[in-house]
Amino acid sequence: MNVANNPIWQFSLHWIQALIWVVALVGVFWMGLTMRWSKLTAVLVFLTLDLVMFGSYVRLTDSGLGCPDWPGCYAKFTPLQADTQIAQAVQEQGGTQGYVSPFKAWVEMIHRYAGSIIGTLILVLVARVLWARRRGEDVKLGLPLVLLGWVILQGLFGKWTVTLRLIPLVVTLHLMGGVILLVLLAWFWMRNRADLVSVRAGVSTRALLWAALVAVGVQIFLGGWTSTNYAALACSGFPTCNGTFTPHADWAAGFTLWRHLGENADGSPITTAALVAIQWGHRLFAIVATAAVLAAVAALWRHAALRRLAGWIALAVLLQVAFGVVLVTAGHPLLVAVAHNGGSAVLMLLLVGALYRVSAVAREQAPSESLGSAFVKLHPLPKN
Repeated sequence: MNVANNPIWQFSLHWIQALIWVVALVGVFWMGLTMRWSKLTAVLVFLTLDLVMFGSYVRLTDSGLGCPDWPGCYAKFTPLQADTQIAQAVQEQGGTQGYVSPFKAWVEMIHRYAGSIIGTLILVLVARVLWARRRGEDVKLGLPLVLLGWVILQGLFGKWTVTLRLIPLVVTLHLMGGVILLVLLAWFWMRNRADLVSVRAGVSTRALLWAALVAVGVQIFLGGWTSTNYAALACSGFPTCNGTFTPHADWAAGFTLWRHLGENADGSPITTAALVAIQWGHRLFAIVATAAVLAAVAALWRHAALRRLAGWIALAVLLQVAFGVVLVTAGHPLLVAVAHNGGSAVLMLLLVGALYRVSAVAREQAPSESLGSAFVKLHPLPKN
């Protein structure tokens, strides 16, 4: 097997360029070591939310192949160093409307830089947990290791997105991986807070929250599938699709998961009917997801301590519906599309926060045993 030409194993950076990248990440690692623990966990959640939103911007601006190799840009550390190769690619494709342009190269590489920073900070998180355990602190290592493994897997999906040339399932799973990483980090962040008051909300409330969380997760997958198949404009009009509630849709072709971009499984061009199925399926399931979230909101509203959170969840889901309607009726404006993607991630965060508040984990988490308190001892607050 020729590893250099195999898209699964492709690595494009020269060792000098790779060393520059490593040195930069060592600086990030050191910065993470000096942060207070509470700040590190909060920064990771914030950066990952930003990365999920920026990832949607990469996709929506068709910048995923702005640098068509990995992890560098034409084997260089920055697009600035690859300006000659980028200019040649632009000339060969007949202008900047293709996959490659200086702008798209920078968008793609900024996404990779940000992902590398998040991965490095998660490595810091694991290192600090190991250090605390070595000092005799009673802290759990399981979730930090899961986070490290997941971010490595997420990096591989980012690589395969490029080297396998935007296979829709790979790109969609990369999106889902980012959302799952965000949820895991948010849960970890909450586990290390002593100020979150738990609420005994009952089995039915927890069940409704789980149903809402799963429904929103499926809807995010369908939204990603719509975007990665370029099916966002397959249905015009609202609430109908191309003037009817029963559009001609090829469901089997639309939801054949493993295939190349713009093709059916047999290599033939994908049809408009398949794209309609993808878009219409996303719209129809939005009804299910919205109903599930509103049912969870109603359950949360019965508890005074959770009413504010319930209100935020209701607002988030209504904004998502509004963004979806604007996307269809206004021709898919870029900023609204990015907000729609980011809004889905925020909705997931709010639901996870609510689920944590009503879970047994929150009640069992004693401040004296929290991971945060372990690092307060390692990095004490300055005395006044």
